[in-house]
Amino acid sequence: MDTTNLSFGDALTALKSGHKVARSGWNGKGMYVLLVGCTHDPLYSRTVPVEEVSIEDFIAMYTTTGTYNAWLASQTDILANDWQIIKGGDL
Repeated sequence: MDTTNLSFGDALTALKSGHKVARSGWNGKGMYVLLVGCTHDPLYSRTVPVEEVSIEDFIAMYTTTGTYNAWLASQTDILANDWQIIKGGDL
């Protein structure tokens, strides 16, 4: 699979496979989105004991301020073909 110039569908498939993805058209340096799997992801399970609450997986964005926020794709994001898979130091 190509890792650049992906459709949103391809990016979503990559997210479900555990990859981080970003749009080359985003202005913020280092921003990306990832799928947070609440039942097994250390990013989330450190703060919320899984046995105490039932939360579905969700997509989070790593922001330019170094924080994670829940993320919802815009129509522009969904129709874009500039998605890319982020690997190691590519941020």
